[in-house]
Amino acid sequence: MPPMPQRHAELPTSGRIAELLDRLGRATHALQFVNGLNPAQWEALRFLGRANRYSRSPSSLSDYLGTTKGTTSQTLRALESKGYVTRCRDCNDRRGVSLELTESGRTLLASDPMREIERAVGDLSGTCVDALAEGLSQVLDRIRSRCRQGVFGVCEQCSHLVLSGEAATTQCGLTGEALSNEESRQLCVNFSDCAARAKNADTTVPVE
Repeated sequence: MPPMPQRHAELPTSGRIAELLDRLGRATHALQFVNGLNPAQWEALRFLGRANRYSRSPSSLSDYLGTTKGTTSQTLRALESKGYVTRCRDCNDRRGVSLELTESGRTLLASDPMREIERAVGDLSGTCVDALAEGLSQVLDRIRSRCRQGVFGVCEQCSHLVLSGEAATTQCGLTGEALSNEESRQLCVNFSDCAARAKNADTTVPVE
């Protein structure tokens, strides 16, 4: 008598990972309906809490979230009405608007529900965490353009960063402005990945 076929074929490793990412995404989504906010509003708070002075604008937030400007505007209006975000005139561009977290917004961000995910990751081994971070970063790089998400990163890993002086102070190569140590660890809309640029340079075939 031939063996009974399995009801569910075993997924390949890539399929299993995709399934796990989907379930994890649903779990993180559910976690963020708390303290009167929804997931998009929490993500906007997190971005504004980490973004540098060049990136705290409605358009940069829209790029980061991968949403339309109209959807981003609705998210910001909700956060403003709750007293968590305020708008002010951009010092670098008087036609622009800079978004800032209020004291209430910063206090609320301290109880970010995503900390629960951070604690779960913290229970993993160091080797596992490093491999997970690298693998997920590569997956995100491959699909980011389809999700309309912009490329953001921290200044200290950016190819525009310039070291100057004996004190190893830093400045942005695009603006020429000095950056504090805190700013060098913030997210920037003008980020250019050093590692990616070096990899592209290594694989470029010179034209003779």
